[in-house]
Amino acid sequence: MTFNEAAEAIKTLSSRPSNDTLLQLYALFKQGTEGDVTGNRPGLLDPKGRAKFDAWTQKKGLSKEESQQQYIALVKTLLK
Repeated sequence: MTFNEAAEAIKTLSSRPSNDTLLQLYALFKQGTEGDVTGNRPGLLDPKGRAKFDAWTQKKGLSKEESQQQYIALVKTLLK
């Protein structure tokens, strides 16, 4: 499975993953496509944005290739 195939396959899940899993998917996808997070952390009035920013920040320094491999592995576990 390629990174793009995994990104498409995740859209076909029959049930919604937990919020923690969704944040991991988001962070790995962003790190795998854009690299390290940039910009400022969203303010207190944007808790969803803060959670996404924080999750992505935890992946800082991870290569795009490694992020993509981890994303594919996570998607595969969710498709089972």
